[in-house]
This record gives sequence, structure tokens and C-alpha cells, in this order.
Amino acid sequence: MSKKILVLPGDGIGPEITAQAVKVLEVLKRECELDVTLEEGHVGGAAIDAEGTPLSDETLARAQAADAVLLGAVGGPRWDDLPMEERPEKGLLRLRAGLGLFANLRPALLYPQLASASTLRPEVVAGLDLMIVRELTGGIYFGEPRGVRTLENGERQGYNTLVYSESEIRRIGRVAFETARRRGKRLCSVDKANVLECTRLWREVMDELAGDYPDVELTHMYVDNAAMQLVRAPKQFDVIVTTNMFGDILSDEAAMLTGSIGMLPSAALNERGQGMYEPIHGSAPDIAGQDKANPLATILSVAMMLRHSLGEPELAEKIEQAVSDVLDEGLRTADIHTEGTRLVGTEEMGDAVVAAFIRRLWNTEDVKDPGHCRHAGLSNEID
Repeated sequence: MSKKILVLPGDGIGPEITAQAVKVLEVLKRECELDVTLEEGHVGGAAIDAEGTPLSDETLARAQAADAVLLGAVGGPRWDDLPMEERPEKGLLRLRAGLGLFANLRPALLYPQLASASTLRPEVVAGLDLMIVRELTGGIYFGEPRGVRTLENGERQGYNTLVYSESEIRRIGRVAFETARRRGKRLCSVDKANVLECTRLWREVMDELAGDYPDVELTHMYVDNAAMQLVRAPKQFDVIVTTNMFGDILSDEAAMLTGSIGMLPSAALNERGQGMYEPIHGSAPDIAGQDKANPLATILSVAMMLRHSLGEPELAEKIEQAVSDVLDEGLRTADIHTEGTRLVGTEEMGDAVVAAFIRRLWNTEDVKDPGHCRHAGLSNEID
């Protein structure tokens, strides 16, 4: 049965980067007979402009019916003056809640070709490969009560509620332990248990779960220390699990260890394996429409989609290898460009990854199941 992918380009550079990822998906359909159908919809500011809301009921229903969602980015200054409940970001939050996407996987992998692009010394970051597991549908972003109120003295006061139930913590904890079990068997739970009762419970539940995973080493770290350790000695980490807000912050910090936030994909999964896949960067409205954005994080998000929602891990690996091949060729978008490399735009980078991917499909010695891909009909003009 054909699987459905809903593409939501969103705002800013979103349409440009998702267009490059869709190129990869079209090649997978044509040359590897990947049985998927692609649909497109609006989210964020684009949805506000077209439909009057950051996420329509119809689009949410289409997302719920899809096997996977590919998202670009949302937001921009043109919508900043809207009331909080009408801002583009609310569409993203509603998607996460409506699909039950509680587990956010954010890998921070440094490609060796980009060691010099990191703001840290190469010896500090070389070989970096960590995974941040972020709880995505609870915590302070969703907690109630929330709002802005006026006190008796006339002063305005903003308030939000940090709240986690034991079941929410246990659910994300199991994802983190299972992820660590498949990797280096080391899990660091990040909290602020010394001052926040909510994360004290978080720590207690993680300790309880550890008994079910005797092969995984569990450690704890306060979030302020974790932020420091990420830039001091990032390779000490294998898997980090943390709350919604802490994960939001730490994953952006980890992005800079890899040379650019434009290199990091992410997967947001629910309990059924349905997922939403997106780069972790924002909409970058300052470079939108200028062919400058890095599409690699979005293309790598397609690889995560193949691995987690479409059951095609070998094809996922081929995409990741193609990205590495392009970096070997010295092609760089502006965010990762250094002396001695060739500056390219969004579209050229996307085309280069497609060409590298097809070249790998031609190399039958490098394909475990050559019959899985249709080589006849590939253009001989690909170089």
C-alpha cells in the first residue's frame, strides 16, 4: 500500500529547502520504486495568509492521515505583531499536539569535512556523534495556566506553568533508553532538580526506569552544567534526554558544534511510528528567496523519515552517504563555506546531492540489494 507524505513548506526559506528534499523523494520514487504519494499543504504564516489560521482543521486532518510529514520552517517578522494565539508558531505546536509527537530525536553529527567550520577547535569536536532526545508535547510550552494578567497595583505579570506527569516522563524515558541501547549505551538525563520540583520528579522516574535497562549507564546533569559541558567536552555525551524547553535550547547549542545549524535534521515521533521530519533551524527570513539556504538538514530529515517511518534504512544510509560525498567534493553553502571550498546555492546543493545519490545507486557493488533499484533509464549524462 502506498504511503502518504504531507509536505508543509511553511515560511521564509521553508519552500526552498523542502523543494530540494522533494527532489530526493522523487528520485526515490522513480529509481527505487519507493511507493509513496506526496501532498502539499500550508502551515504557519503561509497558512495565515492563505487560510486565516496558522493550521487549519483540514491540514491537521491530512497530517493525521499521512504516514509522515515533511516540514520546512515557520514564522517571520511580518507576523510578529499578531496575538500570541494567532502566531505562526502556534501551527507547529498544534501539529505536535494533534499528532501526539512526544519524542523529538535531534542528532548532532559532525561530518569530518566540516571540522574546520565549527566554532570550536577541531580536536574538541572531531568525531562528535550525539543524540538529543527532547520531550515535545509537555512541559512549559503546553502547561496551564498561562497568560498575562494585571495585578492589583496595575502592573502586568506574565506566567507559564512547568508541568510533567509521571506517565509523560516514563514515556520519553523509554525512548531515550532504547535509543541509548542501540548506540553507545550511555544516557545522560538533564534537569534542574535542585530548584524545580517538576524536574525532581523527572529525575526520580529516570532512576526507576534505569532498572529495566541494566546495560545502559544512566547519569544526571543540571541543565546549566550540561550547556557548559557541551562546549567544553561534547564527546563525553552519547544520548541526552531532557524536557521540552531544555531540549529546545541545548539542541541549538549542539548544532553549532557541527559547523552550522543548517546541518541538523530532526524527527518527531508518536507511539505509532508516525513522524514529522524537519530541520531544526528557523525560517531565516533575511535570506529567503536568495538561493542561499543550506538544504542539507532537510534532505537528512528525509533520511530520518526513511529510517523511522517508512522502513527503508538502507535508502536512508544512501542519502547520508550522498551528503558526505558532496561535502567531499568541496561544495558548501554560505553557512559552512570556508577557504578552499566552493560556494554554491540552495538549488545547486540539492542537485549535487541528487546526483551523488544516483551515482551510488549505479555502483551495484555498493548496493546490498541491486534489484531494489531500477538502474535502467538513469541518465548517462549524470557526472
